[in-house]
Amino acid sequence: MKLTGKSVLITGGAGFIGSHLVDRVLQENPSNLVVVDNFYLGREENLEDARMVNPGLKVFRLDAADLAAMRDLVEAEKVDVVFNLAVIPLPTSLKYPAWTVTTNVNIALTFCELARWGAIGTLIHSSSSEAYGSAQYVPMDEGHPLHPRTPYAASKSAGDQLVQSYWRTFSMDVSIVRPFNNFGPRQNPGTFAGIIPIVVQRVLHKQPIEIHGDGEQTRDYIFVRDTANAFVHVYEEAATRGKVLNIATGQEITMNQLVARLLEVMGVPDYPVIHSQQRPGDVRRHCGDIRLAHELIGFEPPVISEADLRETVDYYLKRFS
Repeated sequence: MKLTGKSVLITGGAGFIGSHLVDRVLQENPSNLVVVDNFYLGREENLEDARMVNPGLKVFRLDAADLAAMRDLVEAEKVDVVFNLAVIPLPTSLKYPAWTVTTNVNIALTFCELARWGAIGTLIHSSSSEAYGSAQYVPMDEGHPLHPRTPYAASKSAGDQLVQSYWRTFSMDVSIVRPFNNFGPRQNPGTFAGIIPIVVQRVLHKQPIEIHGDGEQTRDYIFVRDTANAFVHVYEEAATRGKVLNIATGQEITMNQLVARLLEVMGVPDYPVIHSQQRPGDVRRHCGDIRLAHELIGFEPPVISEADLRETVDYYLKRFS
């Protein structure tokens, strides 16, 4: 199964992971590539590289949770494949939980319905490692209990359950990709920024680095282009249908260790770091088991490399300076 010659829709395609997936899908020479984004976090500049490759890239400012709008779009564009990455992010759920949950669940439901009606051929749905909650054992395989700790995490867990229930009931062509923590260029640098853009901004502004809690909480970080590559390979492999696949490195790193590595890359290893109150719903430990992804799609991502960290830091240094 190849994307060559297919009409492809990527929701959340102007966002962090979504825009890298747009770049990756363009390498497959689809007949048509459509991006849907409400631009809550997505940015037009994230699509600059894609527009250089494909000046005719179609971008629609729409709500992916709007079933009628999405049906009109997929019918008009004759969409074969949907990569559904549209999402309201975790930090938003701490301030606007009802909106986050309602929107995220309805996004999943919208594309389940479109697949059930036959309006689209294949749905590759993006989940989140947050659906697991804190690790009860490591590495965390796809059978790990789902104990979401935030409304966001609960909404992603609910979306996964919806997608799998539709697959069981209606035999649709669907797969679920469950990414762990991604890093790389284009991550949101604003109000809901990730740790790397936050560290870079604070160093540039001569402010101390703030780590929530004791900093010994762990995450499994993966470079964003490795994740985008995995999405494409999940589509290509029919054996992934009806399954959830972790996309991670299988290696965990503490926040203290990650910040120390970033400060080394920036040439300020002794920069001041302070610890503040732990954030509500923060998971203590994450480390993904990627054996299923290795078995089904040959997934073998590298661990965090100096080159990937340097590229990421340089991106934000250029953006913020």
